[in-house]
Amino acid sequence: MNRRQLIMSTAATALAVSASPALARQSTGSPMPQPPVAKKIPVVIEQLGRTRTDDYQWMKDDNWQAVLRDPTLIKAEVKEHLTAENAYREAMMASTLPLQETMFAEMRGRIKEDDSSVPAPDGGWNYYVEYQTGDQHPRYMRVERQGTWMVDGQPVTKNFVRAPTPQLLLDANELAKGKAYSEVSAASHSPDHTLFAYAEDAQGSEVHKIYVKDLATGEVLPEVIDSATGDFVFSPDSQWIFWTNRDDNGRPDKIFRRPARGGATTLVYEEADDGMFIGVGRTADDQFIVIGIQNQETSEARYIPAATPTAEPVVLEPRVVATRYDVDHWGDRWVIRTNADEAIDFKIVQAPTATPAKANWTDLVPHTPGRFIEGLDLTNDHLARQERADANTRIIIRDREGAEHEIAVDEPAFALSLAGASEYETTTTRYTYNSPSTPTQTFDYDMASRERTLRKTQQIPSGHNIEDYVVERLNAPASDGQLVPVTVLRRKSTPVDGSAPLLLYGYGSYGIPMPASFSTNRLSLVDRGWIYAIAHIRGGSDKGWGWFLDARKMTKKNTFTDFIASAKHLIDKKYATAGNIVAQGGSAGGLLMGAVNNMRPDLWAGIVGQVPFVDVINTMSDTSLPLTPPEWPEWGNPIEDPAAYDYMMSYSPYDQVEPKAYPAVLATGGLSDPRVTYWEPEKWVAKLRPATTSGKPVLLKINMEAGHGGAAGRFDYLKEVAHDYAFAVWAIDKGWEQA
Repeated sequence: MNRRQLIMSTAATALAVSASPALARQSTGSPMPQPPVAKKIPVVIEQLGRTRTDDYQWMKDDNWQAVLRDPTLIKAEVKEHLTAENAYREAMMASTLPLQETMFAEMRGRIKEDDSSVPAPDGGWNYYVEYQTGDQHPRYMRVERQGTWMVDGQPVTKNFVRAPTPQLLLDANELAKGKAYSEVSAASHSPDHTLFAYAEDAQGSEVHKIYVKDLATGEVLPEVIDSATGDFVFSPDSQWIFWTNRDDNGRPDKIFRRPARGGATTLVYEEADDGMFIGVGRTADDQFIVIGIQNQETSEARYIPAATPTAEPVVLEPRVVATRYDVDHWGDRWVIRTNADEAIDFKIVQAPTATPAKANWTDLVPHTPGRFIEGLDLTNDHLARQERADANTRIIIRDREGAEHEIAVDEPAFALSLAGASEYETTTTRYTYNSPSTPTQTFDYDMASRERTLRKTQQIPSGHNIEDYVVERLNAPASDGQLVPVTVLRRKSTPVDGSAPLLLYGYGSYGIPMPASFSTNRLSLVDRGWIYAIAHIRGGSDKGWGWFLDARKMTKKNTFTDFIASAKHLIDKKYATAGNIVAQGGSAGGLLMGAVNNMRPDLWAGIVGQVPFVDVINTMSDTSLPLTPPEWPEWGNPIEDPAAYDYMMSYSPYDQVEPKAYPAVLATGGLSDPRVTYWEPEKWVAKLRPATTSGKPVLLKINMEAGHGGAAGRFDYLKEVAHDYAFAVWAIDKGWEQA
């Protein structure tokens, strides 16, 4: 595919409307595209007795809520500037097009195009998703089940002379036809298997419509649910559907209910605190519908008995600031995962069905410091839980009598993930295993007999030899003595002498860990002699929940210094050299990129900030934005707390930009993104470009037809990955000198 002429033509058109349309010439005589120059309209902001000036506040569309739902409504001057920025980046990176196309072909070649998931059994059916060759989106399927299974404690057996014919529930490719963006964010069948519901986001803005399909007739029922978050559940009797509403500011604020096949809508619950997230689901044993309410540090659950699905929800235990709990039901008791009673890494308690309040909680799995209980899954006779310690996971199986055993793995760095059981009356659970060098394996595990069955191994059509790669785990000393785990992937043939380019990835927020997992995409760098490293920094829960608590609010800078310490340790151990590292992170990991770019620009050849949360002080002071009130427990409240304001200002990447020799920078975003709005990377680039003294480029890529997650199609998304990796190579090779 030859795009060079088109890109250069587009670039010339866009640059003609920029403030500096002229083309400079290098000594070689080749034209050097000039970047758009963003106009400055100073806005003075006074807050808590402090004053700051924002030159680029105009980039935020005053009508941004409407733009999320319809990107064509964006004001003309913002669209003009974004178009010029995209054209400039494409012109600057035109030399990487062959590499992008090659990497894309490699990444696609590692995907088995005609693929399907391992079927999930439920009652008389096996449910699964499949892709056909060339499909961008999945097809949701089911097929009648053969063999013996349990229903209400009794065995049911069904066998067929001929294999039953699979039934198509939804072809998401057909749903996406004619749309620039389409993603099915959630899909589920009713417990009686007569209905199938799915939530579609058709803008990338995370505003969903929920559709319900009659599986007997194949008809999509006419009453569509609008303005939803994508979160929904059928009642255990299949007569009702519950869903979470999305308000005009993009927040989940209400739970509604209506008859599953259509009818009058009833408000079930409304959350008064706009700093809380809410959702709805069913317990494992289908005895209750549960409404979960939480932010980063506080939670509450309300339940509705399955026998009376139209009843008012009952509070299980009133919320208490800094206490979190989530609940499930295990036949004759509640099972609750909680950090109550100073259980920093959480414990599991149980409570009677009729009296589940905290006064009646008793320990089932006591708290053990450093062993973070991430989640649990219940079947009629077993409790399976997933734990995390030292940036690795393990799965523990417990029976009703309290006997426990572990599913063990012997590798230095790996990702073991509990998928759980798809039905309640079973002894079989499911888990997946992979490592940075090992493709994903899916196992069914009999919790009673301890036998495991390999159900699927991820196929790499273009070939993959595990023995060609080395996975290592390092521990980088932080400035305060903490040891930061770093996972390293490289080819055996790649030398450890500082000569190899290295990509260092990090996140470090919200307690979200970065698993040491397998990715076929990374091989496009590693097979070119790169070293790929993941820094398991504080702010995530890689070493327990305390690892998260030690890098939030007034200790947030630990996230940034841990990442820098990881880079320095990799340099000390000869995995890299300063200035030969590309750092990458997205969303809150983009905040990390902005911070380390300001703190130690000398370490990086390039920075890839994907949908970067960099305009921290402005965003956390704007209560109209979807995530601002819910995230004050994470970052602090700069509207009311002077100390929080000052600390946040001291690291806010946008506000801390100053003249210095910055590395090459690529910032990406999506016009429909409700989480990190498009103007954050746009403003960051506008401020960085005139500030850098290195002469290295600062580039912006805004997807005008997508949101936070980028392109929805599985192949379209690969093009974005290939673009970002090509930038990394370009940054190492100083490709702009040939632009």
